Amino acid sequence: MSNAWTESFSTLAKNLRPSAVSGLFKAIKNPKMISFAGGMPAPEVFPIDKFAEGAHLLKDRGSELLQYGTATEGDSSLRSSLIKFMAPRLGRTVDMEEILLTTGSQQALDLFAWAMFDKGDAIITEEPTYMAALNVFSNHGAQAVGVPCDAEGMMVDKLPALIEKLRGEGKKVKGIYTIVNFQNPGGMTMTVARRQKLAQIAGEYGVPIFEDDPYGYVRYEGEHLPSIFSFDKAGNTLYAGSFSKILSPGVRIGWVCGDREIIRKMSAFKQSTDLCSSPITQALVAEYCEKGYLEQHIPVIADNYRKRRDAMEESLQRHMKPLDVTWVKPEGGFFFWLKMPGVDCEKLMTICLEKMVAFVVGTAFCIDPEAGRNYCRLNFTYCKPDKIEEGIRRMAEAIQSLRK
Repeated sequence: MSNAWTESFSTLAKNLRPSAVSGLFKAIKNPKMISFAGGMPAPEVFPIDKFAEGAHLLKDRGSELLQYGTATEGDSSLRSSLIKFMAPRLGRTVDMEEILLTTGSQQALDLFAWAMFDKGDAIITEEPTYMAALNVFSNHGAQAVGVPCDAEGMMVDKLPALIEKLRGEGKKVKGIYTIVNFQNPGGMTMTVARRQKLAQIAGEYGVPIFEDDPYGYVRYEGEHLPSIFSFDKAGNTLYAGSFSKILSPGVRIGWVCGDREIIRKMSAFKQSTDLCSSPITQALVAEYCEKGYLEQHIPVIADNYRKRRDAMEESLQRHMKPLDVTWVKPEGGFFFWLKMPGVDCEKLMTICLEKMVAFVVGTAFCIDPEAGRNYCRLNFTYCKPDKIEEGIRRMAEAIQSLRK
């Protein structure tokens, strides 16, 4: 008897690109595992008491909040708070018609893909880049094309020739995807000069930019840099943010700002996807922001994570530098990206899991998986400093065993 499901799957479903992290979830749940794998905040810094102050909203407005939300675009109070919060970074105060709340920033990527891609269209990304973005683009039938990065972010000078090459091959270039601050997985930050240049190139070639900035407010040193959005006078840039790293991933609230036309299209696709994000969660987050708690909490997060970033840097210097492993020290964000010459990180992961240490292999972040075989991404925000030291020590032992 034949299986109707496997014979009936769509072409996209048959070629679905799976998440590299989902396969590690079972191992990560082991309480003895030292996990550098997920991009997870430390639960100790969740603002539980202040967030819980909003619980009265269920009694005060329960009949409203437990009903379907009437605005796909999102809670007006929360959007107003975010508009004020982002104005310094975006270079202006956006209008209410220029912001859309999403169910996490991951949905923002998906809605962008729904609005932009036909099968075979090209999307230019950093190489390496966020693995879930690659999954979204692939699952929508788009072709991701990589631009290399250095310590200053995407090498934007390579974009004109690449755009012309792709167009010469008959491809439509539907966007440029970039994580400008403390890039995932690379940890680097795009310079101001490159941000300006990217906005200029996008304007000259008529290519939209998706500026993904989930980590930008989690800065440990140096000054905040202006967004690409602030340099883009043509309105080609869509700016995306998230509460996952500055409040809690469990609230599942992200946002995007951009030209009214793209916001309108994304909102229409959102309506057919989930109607609206949770009214209860939006109201709770709105009250939290209106009380000024978000601005108060970000320095608390930064102070906590700075100590963990420094602990991992010290451990890497102690255990990995003698093994010719290299990395960029991130000024913020959640990750170190390690280059391990001569080390097959797939094999390394197998040994490390036996040693009760988890990380993500670099292949997951590369358009050509082979390009990431000698790399791995380590998250430093979840583990405490003593666990970080022990985990790095075990990884170093594993590398030495592979090189024998």
